[in-house]
Amino acid sequence: MTDKLTGAAGRQYVADAIRHALRSGDLVPGQRLVENDLAESYGATRGAVREALQDLAAEEIVEIIPRRGARVRAVSVEEAIQITECRSVLEQLCARKAAERADGEQRAELSRIGTDMRQAVADGAWDAYSALNQRLHELVVEASGQEVARRHLERLNGPMVRFQFRLALRPGRPAQSLPQHLAIIDAVVGGDAPAAARAAAAHLDDVIDQLRASADPAPTRTPPRP
Repeated sequence: MTDKLTGAAGRQYVADAIRHALRSGDLVPGQRLVENDLAESYGATRGAVREALQDLAAEEIVEIIPRRGARVRAVSVEEAIQITECRSVLEQLCARKAAERADGEQRAELSRIGTDMRQAVADGAWDAYSALNQRLHELVVEASGQEVARRHLERLNGPMVRFQFRLALRPGRPAQSLPQHLAIIDAVVGGDAPAAARAAAAHLDDVIDQLRASADPAPTRTPPRP
């Protein structure tokens, strides 16, 4: 019999698996998270599951209720908008700094991401677009060298996974967000810090507009990240 995941590795695996389940829609706001069930599903010890839930509670993805256990925390549209407003300030800072500080290798990777994103939209390859989108945001923050902003963005993005899921399901969303992402890439690669900040702001302003319209029921298919 294979040993169950435990310790730091098990804790990280379970936390990542729960985040993925939220992005894919397998877990929904308000859903109970039962330690025994999660341990069985993810092949981890209950201790690793308990620690993962504590980590996710610290990120405000999960809420732990005394004597009732854990459940996925529900985030209102208004809270999601406020989170995105905060995220916008930090992403503008990171885009500006990335335009100033990115090295040649990082700029080359950003250019490749832009090319691949265009192709993914042309091919309707939404999973590929989602992965490229995530890498783009990560690379801009990485290139900025702004570690404090990175830590805050990680915390802010946690409760947003459901809304990222819903927004990405909106018809035509990848084609709509593509030029916004390309504008960020062009400005960072070109070393134009003010333009990079403006492009990041425009993208997040659009996300906020989409959030305001997100109360409508969304279709059910696996989406890319917005």
